[in-house]
Amino acid sequence: MIILAAFKEYCALSFFKGALLQDTHSLLEKPGEHTQSGRIIKFTSARDIEALESTLEAYIYEAIEVEKADLKVDFNKSSELPIPEELQQKLDAIPDLKAAFEALTPGRQRGYLLYFTAPKQAKTREARIEKCMPRILQGMGMND
Repeated sequence: MIILAAFKEYCALSFFKGALLQDTHSLLEKPGEHTQSGRIIKFTSARDIEALESTLEAYIYEAIEVEKADLKVDFNKSSELPIPEELQQKLDAIPDLKAAFEALTPGRQRGYLLYFTAPKQAKTREARIEKCMPRILQGMGMND
């Protein structure tokens, strides 16, 4: 439901289903560009936490109610991400690669698609695809 995290510059209260919270005080942030569900509140001092104590308590109780209600985040599917032309050409040319890619979990497919579509230049996308092909053929994700 929630987790506390400590970093060098700040500490954070992370909500796994933060996207479902009302965020009436506009405190919640996406921890990353592609984060769909999680949200965090960052703190740089104990005074920050003390100043927001009642608000944080309300957010935590709301997170508990979200969990009790068994609400689900409506995740974007990997199939909604564009397949770069360079990858599609490889998938069409190498049936084993296509089968291996389709056998990956949606999260692993999403990781690869985000990684492959990030570069602006086609040659960089091609190089990334070439580099990752052995891992895809082994059924592994980007960070396995």
